Amino acid sequence: MPSEPWKVSLHGGHSGEFCEHATSTLREVLEAAVAYGYQTFGVSEHAPRSEDRFLYSSEREKGYSVERLRREFEAYAGAMDALVQEFDGRLVVLRGFEAEVIPTSSYAQEMLGWQERFGFDYMVGSVHYVDEVQIDGEKADFEAAVGHSGGLEPFAVRYYDTVAGMVETLHPDVVGHLDLIRRNAPSDAVLDTPAIRGAAERALSVIRERDAILDLNTAGYRKGLGSPYPAPWLVRRANEMGVGFCFGDDSHGPAQVGEGLEQGRRYLLENGVTEIAAITRGPEGLVRKRIPLSD
Repeated sequence: MPSEPWKVSLHGGHSGEFCEHATSTLREVLEAAVAYGYQTFGVSEHAPRSEDRFLYSSEREKGYSVERLRREFEAYAGAMDALVQEFDGRLVVLRGFEAEVIPTSSYAQEMLGWQERFGFDYMVGSVHYVDEVQIDGEKADFEAAVGHSGGLEPFAVRYYDTVAGMVETLHPDVVGHLDLIRRNAPSDAVLDTPAIRGAAERALSVIRERDAILDLNTAGYRKGLGSPYPAPWLVRRANEMGVGFCFGDDSHGPAQVGEGLEQGRRYLLENGVTEIAAITRGPEGLVRKRIPLSD
């Protein structure tokens, strides 16, 4: 297989070993990354939620607890140390995690605490909750979040404000699926209003100021959205503002590793993005690189 330097993912690698809604072992996920031809593969397991009220219904059904989530995350961090060495020479594996914005009052302390404790290579900052209501799971949860905000437009503005606040607070290296609200929204068109665009641009300004990278998240394809996250207008605006992009396959098992990446590459090129901003490991440690998307 010819080397394709742009095959870098910085968001994904979830496995059934450490994530209730994923499949297979982490080693199997990494073997799939090798087989796909990834040059660098960042694993960004979800940070554990610290209160019972944030457990997913599927976790409750299986008897999960916040203590189990914490133990599994600690085991994940330990397993990654060995796997980085095991795959050395075949795949650059980065130790990462996906931070969250709950509980509102203490997430910063908790997320930065995990980063300090385990010294992860990088952090993905994601927003799956608005005012502590989950937005990407059941449709009823999304509708509850919209109702709590007083309607779809104020909800979307609140979402982007939450993204901006998360970036200012955590300084993540990567911002995950910027317009995740598309997943449960009635259509992309209803999220394209002057107020929503203004809030999204404010978030992009903070992302640029903090030198974070936007996740071109190919899960949008398998969620039936017709494009990755973010939508075309956001890709173009971010590119105009000088915000870099990386790929994230957001894989939750070996079958999803690399899924949609070639399509995502074409999508970036079609929207004016000619290179990715990659994090990888060099002889002297972690480095950021710009890698052309053209052949």
